[in-house]
Amino acid sequence: MAKAQDESPATSRSPRRKTTGTGKSGSAGAARARKANAARPLVGGVGISSPDRIIDVDSGATKRRLAEFYLEVADWLLPHLRGRPLSIVRAPEGVGGETFFQRHMGRLKMPHVRQLDPSLDPKHARLLQIDEVTGILEAAQMGTVEFHTWNARSDRIDRPDRIVFDLDPDPSLPWSRMVEATCMTLDLLADFGLQARLKTSGGRGMHVIVPLTRRQDWECASGFARRITERLATEAPERIAAKMGAQNRVGKIFVDYLRNQRGASTVAAYSVRARPGLPVSVPIGREELSGLGAANRWTVDNLMQRLREQGDPWPADEPGQCITWAMRDRLRKGG
Repeated sequence: MAKAQDESPATSRSPRRKTTGTGKSGSAGAARARKANAARPLVGGVGISSPDRIIDVDSGATKRRLAEFYLEVADWLLPHLRGRPLSIVRAPEGVGGETFFQRHMGRLKMPHVRQLDPSLDPKHARLLQIDEVTGILEAAQMGTVEFHTWNARSDRIDRPDRIVFDLDPDPSLPWSRMVEATCMTLDLLADFGLQARLKTSGGRGMHVIVPLTRRQDWECASGFARRITERLATEAPERIAAKMGAQNRVGKIFVDYLRNQRGASTVAAYSVRARPGLPVSVPIGREELSGLGAANRWTVDNLMQRLREQGDPWPADEPGQCITWAMRDRLRKGG
């Protein structure tokens, strides 16, 4: 213990007293610490500041509720984050406020969020990756609502392991048109011998995901995706758009292939979206598609019941699929 100095040591005969921390100053410090701890309740071992701040007016969800949801859903979310570079969408002021899309750490303090080797993206700051639940909760504490991942893993970042089609509709279209466009996409891929998976975007559309073996480069994957979209638009020009922009999808659905470029990302399965009601992007089976009614059906309030009752509809093992020269030649020739 540090000792308190006497005012006049040469004349004072009183013994020097040690500070014990139990006096007024010590009590005040302990009170401040207790107050700080009470203001930052732990969720999964991570202190959450401003826990009762409303982040979504529609649902009344608080910052702590979002963190608790991510702790509940972590076993389903982590397999989709682990091993992949990711971006985060932060909404420090809540869903109705300004959002920030971040691929790098910046000034954020998240000890359990990995910063990857700078050689993976040498012209930019180090990429991020989350491999454990504590990293998810630290990100939530920093105002993160959404988690987006690359279509490649960090151990072979030059070889994508999936293709993603994001079906983005004219908002005026009925759900039946989304069902139709999704089925058209699945059927065309199946005609080329490719199996695909489905998940809701958590917004208005659907995501069609084609798992791949890691043999093709980004140019091959993105080129193949673009030609699939162009084929769909050729076969149903009154229903499918191959060009982005609201003016190009009036009365149509844009099958977005642009998420298949190096550095692009897509919201992860079981990630919350920074939208009113806090909807979640959720994997589904094809047989569920027509009965969904909307792509934002599941939220932080009702998803866990689905998972407890049905589990994850995606198979544990992804099929080993390759984009062959025969497939590419057939697309180019219009066959």
